[in-house]
Amino acid sequence: MSLVVRERGDLMDTFRRFLSSQWDEAAGWLRVEELVQDDNLVVRAELPGIDPEKDVDISVVNGALVIRAEKQEKSEEKDDDSYRSEFHYGSFVREIALPAGVEESKIAATYRDGVLEVRVPMGEGIEPAKVKIPISRS
Repeated sequence: MSLVVRERGDLMDTFRRFLSSQWDEAAGWLRVEELVQDDNLVVRAELPGIDPEKDVDISVVNGALVIRAEKQEKSEEKDDDSYRSEFHYGSFVREIALPAGVEESKIAATYRDGVLEVRVPMGEGIEPAKVKIPISRS
C-alpha cells in the first residue's frame, strides 16, 4: 500500500479549484444569460481565455441557436527545487430555442472581455418562446 502525502497548500488549492468555475467546465456547461433588448434576443456567454475565431462555433440547427466552444489552458510553476504543470481541457455546448420567424441570416456575434454576445433580430411582434413545463412528483 502506498501513501500519498500532500502539503496543506496543495489540498487547499485542490479544494478551491473544486469550488471554482472549473467544476462547471468539467460538467460541460456554458453559462449564458438571455434577454430581449430592442427587438433582439440577446444571448451572452462567459468564455474567458479563448480565441473566438478558432475555439467557438455558432450555428442554427432545428430552430435553436447552438454555441460550441473548446478551451485549452496550461499553467506552469517553476521554483528552484520544484516544477508543477497543469492542463485543463473542456468542451461546451449550449442550445437556446429561437422564436419562430427570426431571420437567421441577420444573427450577429461579438466577443469582448471574455463575453460572447449573440444578437438575434426578432422583428416586431415576435416574442421568445415561453413554454411552461409542468413538474410531476413520482
